[in-house]
Amino acid sequence: MHSRVFSVFRPLRPVSLATLALLGVSGQPLISQQPAQTQPAAGPQAQPNQRPAAQTAPSAPAFDPTRPLAQPDLSLDHDPILSPDPEDNMAINPAAPVPTERPGALKKGQNGVYTLHEDVDEVLLNCTVIDENGKPVMDLKQSDFRIWEDGVPQTPNSFQHQDLPVSMGLIIDNSGSMRDKRTAVNAAAVTLLRESNRQDVAFVVNFSERAFLDQGFTSDISLINRGLSHFDSQGTTAMYDAVAASADELSKHAKQPKQALLIITDGADNASRLSLEQAIRRVQNLGGPVVYSIGLLFDTEAAESQRARSSLDMLSEETGGVAYFPASLGDVNQIAQDVARDIRNQYVVGYHSTKPSSIEGYRTLHVEVRAPRHGRLIVRTRKGYYAKRAPAQPTQTAQEAKP
Repeated sequence: MHSRVFSVFRPLRPVSLATLALLGVSGQPLISQQPAQTQPAAGPQAQPNQRPAAQTAPSAPAFDPTRPLAQPDLSLDHDPILSPDPEDNMAINPAAPVPTERPGALKKGQNGVYTLHEDVDEVLLNCTVIDENGKPVMDLKQSDFRIWEDGVPQTPNSFQHQDLPVSMGLIIDNSGSMRDKRTAVNAAAVTLLRESNRQDVAFVVNFSERAFLDQGFTSDISLINRGLSHFDSQGTTAMYDAVAASADELSKHAKQPKQALLIITDGADNASRLSLEQAIRRVQNLGGPVVYSIGLLFDTEAAESQRARSSLDMLSEETGGVAYFPASLGDVNQIAQDVARDIRNQYVVGYHSTKPSSIEGYRTLHVEVRAPRHGRLIVRTRKGYYAKRAPAQPTQTAQEAKP
């Protein structure tokens, strides 16, 4: 089975800071994009039963009652009721291309599918709510949630609390110090998938100084196990690069909107090209999967352990996840079950920002739940997101009927 190696040396696509190119082991690009074929511009074509434009005559011909009256072009749709907007009063030709620059435009594709494009600016938050004893709260309503963006109250407009399928990335430390821990770690990763929704899909990334995609998206646990078995402990730890590359893999290939990453490592990053802050920004720029982390720091030198704990705490806290620090390998399997339960019990709350989508940049988020019947509740969700001017999204399609 072939692995794919992630690289963070190339810039992201224009909508974010930089994109992570997937490179083959040989260093050559694994996925190369062919340049788009340039289609020759289509010139004007004569419409059936349409007369050519008349030449300008020096004088109008005399009326001839024996000649048929000129008929309007029936391929043009004329609205009999004038609109206050002059643009709406223009004749519509179905054969002519429809501009896509403005929201609400209906575009006909080459496959005969009409697509309505709208600008979508809904912000979706995966929220875990627990009580003071750390137990999940399962009976909340949309009206119980309060959301602030940059300190301004927002109104939730969508709400779900069901066991939705998840696209997940398993990011496993492959450095030399993990040699004696991988058997327990691999077993815990399999436990996580067995405890998850049956429709969940996952991929496996093993990393040391580089990150390798050893198993692409699948729900087959035997394939996940095979990907986890690609263990070749060596070198240093480039965790931040692996996290950013895995977030990019989710953004490109995940089918489910609900997404998560699980990191398992036993040390601090010492080889990444990206900083911790840059890795977090990459994750947030690419849609913001929830990051869970397990730090096996019980036998790590004190200074390195502190640095690793701080990094994992920040990665998880900023994205709405949890960082776990077990006292021994024997605790990892139970933690995997806890992560699966946490993912399956999340609320998904959506709102439309009151801030115009034309204003880009980082926006802070704060979410509270007020349900007096439960007392004080704690909400975990991402701390913010980077707003950017999104391209028009297709929201409705209709297949053209064939004669």
